Amino acid sequence: MAVELEFKKLTHAADLPLPAYQTNLAAGFDLTSANKAPIELATGQRALIPTGLAMALPAGFEAQVRPRSGLAAKHGVTVLNTPGTIDADYRGEIQVILINHGEEPFIVERGMRIAQMVIAPVVQAIILEVDALPETARGSGGFGSTGR
Repeated sequence: MAVELEFKKLTHAADLPLPAYQTNLAAGFDLTSANKAPIELATGQRALIPTGLAMALPAGFEAQVRPRSGLAAKHGVTVLNTPGTIDADYRGEIQVILINHGEEPFIVERGMRIAQMVIAPVVQAIILEVDALPETARGSGGFGSTGR
């Protein structure tokens, strides 16, 4: 299934490429950083990294911002609110909250692939208040209750 995405490059990203899938069957495409100067993330530090892109998602879809496995495995750098959701009615700049869980400072260079984005369908629920919920075998068993 394919959906058309409209991207607008903002002025500070005019020289950067549009997002692209790296392989034919990739679920996500990479987002690159559009910071003017390098951003140093000390251990435990987080920063909002600009991508220089705005987009128009079709109604009924969301964009999920997720970590890149290579940054996480090699440097301990990940997306803080993963997955971050971008709603179909948002038209501002896409930004990525990166955090450094690694043991060394990490430098975010301009044009670096910092995260990936997955486009997913969304179903909006009809919210109802009820006096009782239907019974299930699990019931109200919480964390770890099915592993006993």
